[in-house]
Amino acid sequence: MAGLLSRLFGKKGAPSIRCAAVVPAAGSSTRMAGRDKILLPLGDQPVLVHTLRALELCPHITEIVVVTRRDLIVPIGQLCRDCGFQKVTKVIPGGETRTQSVLNGVSEVSKDAELIAIHDGARPLVTQSLLDAVIARASQCGAAAPAVPVKDTIKRAKDGVVSATLDRSELFAVQTPQVFQADLIRTALARAMEEGAELTDDCGAVERLGIGVALTQGDYRNLKVTTPEDMAMAEALLEWEDET
Repeated sequence: MAGLLSRLFGKKGAPSIRCAAVVPAAGSSTRMAGRDKILLPLGDQPVLVHTLRALELCPHITEIVVVTRRDLIVPIGQLCRDCGFQKVTKVIPGGETRTQSVLNGVSEVSKDAELIAIHDGARPLVTQSLLDAVIARASQCGAAAPAVPVKDTIKRAKDGVVSATLDRSELFAVQTPQVFQADLIRTALARAMEEGAELTDDCGAVERLGIGVALTQGDYRNLKVTTPEDMAMAEALLEWEDET
């Protein structure tokens, strides 16, 4: 572990920790009226380009595997070449579920990668400081994810009737990238698939093994583009960042 940390925080020019990135981008975009959200223009570039550029610029990320639908493999591959992304090593087909798609991706990562960061293709506004923080934390404890405190009051309901009000101080919205020791996430995802577990994120696969996931400071700007309203918010945030 000491050697891993020294590579992460060592002298300028020292080799970086080998962290691969897997980018799931195989969704059906049903809540975007059938439009492929990752290819929608955000500013002057598609959503996915913003996402991949952020990962490309992170010095700790050494390779990127994009997982997408079969019908998008050629256009996304061409897009990566047109943008000159040097770290995108593969564009591969996903599976029927997100878990299968991510497992496909981590299976294609180089065996010498020490960590694997899994980042949604539809989170285009991730910052370098967020990437640095979560990769550093994962290098220390093996599993980490960024999160932000929820702003709204959260209630549990059944049949449309409130049954409980949850303690907001204990609730967090977890974002990506979620970063794990490479062998850990491969094992966790494979077991989840074998046991038919329904997961909403990759932390869930590791949690099923009884392993804790450390939370780092997330960013409310690191939103996931899922609906047209999200797209409008991302546009506004991008313009705001350009002005500040």
